[in-house]
Amino acid sequence: MTQKELIIKRIEEVPNALLGELADFLRFLKMKAAEEKSSSALMSESSLKKDWLRPEEDEAWKDL
Repeated sequence: MTQKELIIKRIEEVPNALLGELADFLRFLKMKAAEEKSSSALMSESSLKKDWLRPEEDEAWKDL
């Protein structure tokens, strides 16, 4: 049984009264993953900025 199938099986066993909380938790996990991805991109930008802002880079990309 795959992880997804196991999760679906467990969701089917959750009482209806808890489904709203489960949906909220899944939204939270999705937002957290998006924030972590965004954070990684921002950290990469600051470390690469010194290379991007060089005159040689401007020259290399001027025709695009």
